[in-house]
Amino acid sequence: LLDELEDRMEPGGQIVDFHGCDLFPERWFDLVVVLQTDNSVLFQRLQKRGYNQKKVQENIECEIMQVVLDEAFESYQHGIILTLPSDTVDQMESNAQRIEEWIGQFAPADQS
Repeated sequence: LLDELEDRMEPGGQIVDFHGCDLFPERWFDLVVVLQTDNSVLFQRLQKRGYNQKKVQENIECEIMQVVLDEAFESYQHGIILTLPSDTVDQMESNAQRIEEWIGQFAPADQS
């Protein structure tokens, strides 16, 4: 996977959406965003998606133990890690807007 992505990541300006972060080299990222969700919200989302009970339980436990956040702090400089709540549609829209604004600050002037 990493070999396949290396050439694509080289020029920068890429967004990587993945369920974990300890796999990727730090040099690839200027910002690492960890979305967090209240367990009751997460439970309902996963049930609506039809996840089996074992998968729901695994995801809830990971959220309780903050597995992805811990991976981020172990893998990257703390200053590039941003945690955002993702419980409501309003929060999700705000998160997307905030990330778009951040990307806009770092995009080369000739791109729009």
